[in-house]
Amino acid sequence: MAPPSQAQPQPVSPEELYNVVCGAASQNPSEVQVSTDRLKDLLERPGAYDILHEIAAQKTVPLQVRQQAMIQFKNATSGHWRSRKNFPPEIKDRIRARTLSFLDETDDIIAECNALVVAKIARMDYPVAWGNLMSHLGGAINSSVDARYTNGDPNATLVLRRSLQVLNAVLKEYAGFKMLTGVKTMGKLVEDLRLPLQAHYARISSSLSSIAPASLSQLRTAEDLLLTHLTFKCLVKLAFWAYHRYTCCRDYQEFAPWVQDFFQNAAVQLQALSEMRIGLVSALGAGPPADAVSQRALDLLTRHVRVFGKLFRRMQRDNPAHFVTLPVCGDLVLYYWSKVVQATAGPSEQIADSALAVFPVRFLVQGMALFRDSLAQWAPVKKDGSTNDRVLTKEFVEDAVKILVTRFIPLNPTDLEEWMADPEEWVNTEEKENDQWEYELRPCGERVLMTLASQYPQYVQPLIQTTFNNLVGQRAIDLPAIIQKEALYCAVGRCAIRLKGAIPFKDWLESSLMAEAQETHPSYPIVKRRIAWLLGKLVADECLTANNPILWQVLVHLLRDQGPGSDAVVRLTAAIAIRECVDSLNFDAKTFAPFLPQVVTSLVQLTAEADSLEAKRRINDSLNTVIERAESRIVPLIRMVAEPIPQLWTAAEEDWLFKACLLGTVQKLVESAKENANSLSALVVPLVRECFIPPASIQLDQDAFALWQSALRNTNTIEGSPGLVELVPLIIQQLSSNFELLGTVVHILESYFLLDAPRILQVAAVDLLRAFNAAITEGAISTNIKHMTSALCLLTQVAPPALWGEAMHSSGLFLTVWKGLEEDKLPTIILTEYVYLLARIAVADRQLFLNLVSATAEALNQPVSQIWEPILNQWWTRFDNMSEPRLRKLTAMGIANLVSTGRPEVLDRLSTEICNLWIDVFGEIKEAQSNTGNDSSLTLYWDRPFDEVYTEVEGTLEHERRRAVFDNDPVRTTQLTGYIATKLREAEAACGGGAELQSRYLTNAEPTLLKQIYDAITGNRP
Repeated sequence: MAPPSQAQPQPVSPEELYNVVCGAASQNPSEVQVSTDRLKDLLERPGAYDILHEIAAQKTVPLQVRQQAMIQFKNATSGHWRSRKNFPPEIKDRIRARTLSFLDETDDIIAECNALVVAKIARMDYPVAWGNLMSHLGGAINSSVDARYTNGDPNATLVLRRSLQVLNAVLKEYAGFKMLTGVKTMGKLVEDLRLPLQAHYARISSSLSSIAPASLSQLRTAEDLLLTHLTFKCLVKLAFWAYHRYTCCRDYQEFAPWVQDFFQNAAVQLQALSEMRIGLVSALGAGPPADAVSQRALDLLTRHVRVFGKLFRRMQRDNPAHFVTLPVCGDLVLYYWSKVVQATAGPSEQIADSALAVFPVRFLVQGMALFRDSLAQWAPVKKDGSTNDRVLTKEFVEDAVKILVTRFIPLNPTDLEEWMADPEEWVNTEEKENDQWEYELRPCGERVLMTLASQYPQYVQPLIQTTFNNLVGQRAIDLPAIIQKEALYCAVGRCAIRLKGAIPFKDWLESSLMAEAQETHPSYPIVKRRIAWLLGKLVADECLTANNPILWQVLVHLLRDQGPGSDAVVRLTAAIAIRECVDSLNFDAKTFAPFLPQVVTSLVQLTAEADSLEAKRRINDSLNTVIERAESRIVPLIRMVAEPIPQLWTAAEEDWLFKACLLGTVQKLVESAKENANSLSALVVPLVRECFIPPASIQLDQDAFALWQSALRNTNTIEGSPGLVELVPLIIQQLSSNFELLGTVVHILESYFLLDAPRILQVAAVDLLRAFNAAITEGAISTNIKHMTSALCLLTQVAPPALWGEAMHSSGLFLTVWKGLEEDKLPTIILTEYVYLLARIAVADRQLFLNLVSATAEALNQPVSQIWEPILNQWWTRFDNMSEPRLRKLTAMGIANLVSTGRPEVLDRLSTEICNLWIDVFGEIKEAQSNTGNDSSLTLYWDRPFDEVYTEVEGTLEHERRRAVFDNDPVRTTQLTGYIATKLREAEAACGGGAELQSRYLTNAEPTLLKQIYDAITGNRP
């Protein structure tokens, strides 16, 4: 009888799907939720996406329903298009054809979604499964251009607009391809489309030259601008792709002439469009146009001018060296700079972050960025050391510096308003300036100044020096003078490295900055904030040392001052500057020590007072750095720092970054205080415990582990109220479950063992070893198993066998080790580590070892001899895999202690494997001793110094605990020959005498081998 076939899912009902989409598009939240859930189910049925797409295409359907259907379809395309279940071939054919029916779509949302859908499908299907896509789009564009610009058909505008939008989306997808097939397809698209599109752009943009203030309000003007813009965006993608390929990838060289020609035309066109736009906006006067069409036209023109700048910047960033060789590149860059200069000559209102401004901020920033990154081509000396014929004149450079320092670098009214409205956010934004300099005038101006100072130090340095000398001693009283002083200080800070030797920074600090930091003028926070920033910058650039008491007096005053002439921005900036100074290479803790209490007190207070969590994080970062560099000097201040942390922790709720900072603060306290940090366990224990409760466990586990590890390494007890011993159940639970951070967990357990292994075993011996067993058997990687085995070896060294012996059996751990040896399928490194562990157990207590073997035999219902066999087999086999002499000696001692038990399974191998093993180790020790004093790279060092083995715990209390274990290790303290001689005598006694041992186990031994053993143990060699 044939098995019953699985029920096939029922096709979706078009009517039901339509009703569900209507519900999802409704204004009723409950209906939306129910319909959305139902829609997810329906979309799993055959044909659902085809019907959904059909709903979006039906123009008789309500617009909101069409939009909802199109959005849902768009969201599913990229993830499900390859699924034959959701999109069988016949449905794909219908959908691909239907997407092109949206080229006359009037709704922008639906049209934009359709463009994305076409692009995603084209990425997967073009040109193989959708070969007519480009011919269809090209035909639609060609016919629409002819219809609009030859026949004057207004209806062609919509099709042309939608076709260009779709083409732009497709080109964007293919321009990002890295695989060879995609690159080839994009290369073919460039070849086929560049000239037709360039011709269309010339034809469409020809109407732009006739734009006048009176024609801005005409709808056709806005349409022409939009179509011009869309066509050029397509060309930009083609041109930049070709530029990148032939300059960076060294292929498609055939496109180089076209790209160069295109760039030259674009540079000329940009200048014409820019001048036209400036003239139009200037002619319109102060206010923006009243009608929406004019505003739309101006916005499109501004965006179109900006897309030229985007292209030039992308080309410049992609290959700066080639960019400067492009035709008229230098003229283009200087044109942009001329607009920057022109903008400063007019009223300040002409510059604004608005599409309707005469000089939009983004246009000027593009020009400044292009100028900055092109300055190297005009440097007086080329990179190869030769003299450059094309250089900027001294007058040009000085004028540029003056413009930057007087017009772009000073704070403007908007900056001051934002400062007053939200001081903390203002500082946060300023601190992010490295990320935003290409988007805002002031940070961009600063970067241009720095580059000018780098390329033309012979002009910039004297100019700034002269300006500095003229202003440094003058007291600024009115706001304009204060703002200009702040700008000068900014310029000095930005160019500090170039001004070394020209400006006496130390004298300036002691003579002027000290006094200005005390100023109480209500506008002086502007200068004080810059002074704080400046000091941090000068120390970071090594123009000042952090060992000057005057420096700390100024910064501490700025940090603490709550009186007139100061504010939150000054204090927060001072906190950040203190971190810069404390973290410098030449920081001297002794010089800083007198200021430490004031700094720590103020930083703690400032953290509590800050409103935003980002500001709290910045202050906390400074505090953490201070604690770290202060080291033991922080001890008297521990309580004061620790006291507010619980309240800050609770208030932070789910701001994980700030909570991580707080954990870092406690960790720095622990590491600096060392043995004085025992009192911090009352803070450490609850914090660590809370970090492993979801959702905190996902965000903070690594930070919590770092704190936990530091607390253990820098204390001398796990007891307390609460004590670190209370976290033992948590670390055991992590051992058995947190495989991702298992290495860290084992490090923490080792720290516990070194602190008080007997106490740990009294609390949870069986649970601990059961967790080790679970971690080993449930998929831990080899590196972690090796680490766990080493930790278990450590446990056998620092705790009496009576505390861990029985648990070794009842937890199943010994059985797991035995099975690994018996099956012989684990990696060699793991099997070798298992032998080390067994050797440690044997050295610690031979009777315990025998008991474990007997208990395992009983548990498996096997003879004891069968349990011994894999143990002894691996003991010998893995000996050749042991590279470290110390561990080979451990193995020799372990087997010697098992020999002393008289077990026949062991003694049967005495005359062969065991004696050979001993002889090998004897030889290694003898060689090491005979080579003492020789500095030979070929010497195999018998005993590596402790400081080479445990470098990661250096400087902690755990370092000495590990040293004690290392120094007292029986493997290091025991003379092997004497040890083996003793164990052989014990074996003789166990067998009934030497003659009995000889007759039963040594009769067949090689005489030479026995003589070597005898000579070694009687000659007291090693």
